[in-house]
Amino acid sequence: MFLYGASGHAKVIVEILEAQGIKVEGLFDDNKSVQTLLNYQVRRWNEKMDRNKKMIISIGSNIIRKKIADFITGEYEIAIHPKSILSQRSIIGLGTVIMGGVTINVNTYVGKHCIVNTNASIDHDCVLDDFVHISPNVALCGNVHVGEGSHVGAGSVVLPGKKIGRWCTIGAGSVVINDIPDYSTAVGNPCKIIKNMHQGV
Repeated sequence: MFLYGASGHAKVIVEILEAQGIKVEGLFDDNKSVQTLLNYQVRRWNEKMDRNKKMIISIGSNIIRKKIADFITGEYEIAIHPKSILSQRSIIGLGTVIMGGVTINVNTYVGKHCIVNTNASIDHDCVLDDFVHISPNVALCGNVHVGEGSHVGAGSVVLPGKKIGRWCTIGAGSVVINDIPDYSTAVGNPCKIIKNMHQGV
């Protein structure tokens, strides 16, 4: 397995793969000053590389993960920490990382290239579209829908049945009691919109 991205987020993924017994063959990063990470070699990617390498994009930024996934049509894999709890009736998309302490309950769908971070709780019938990041200690109650590219900040709570639109940012510690429209930044308890970008990413 190769990782694209060699920073703090990659360190966590390396240890998840090691815990799964998956061999990490190396990492790629555009920063030429980064040569190793956790004693693994870091190289530069170029278009001549073998696109059939099994890999995960190990970068925390949702928009950068999307740009890389659009550029590199590799053979993406899933990393799931052995101390997470996943319903056998949940679906996890390729390129997604599930970190330690996560719980994902029945009939939940997690899209491609998502991050479900440490100790997050995702209840039944939730939908996370591609490139979503659910931060540490977030609680998504049942039937929550998080749109493509959205980032739910650490310790936030989303009440049952609520929808967070595409490419939104929910501030840390927020309590989402209403639907949040696309391209919004919303914070607080109760969560209120402080900015809305009326255009796509």
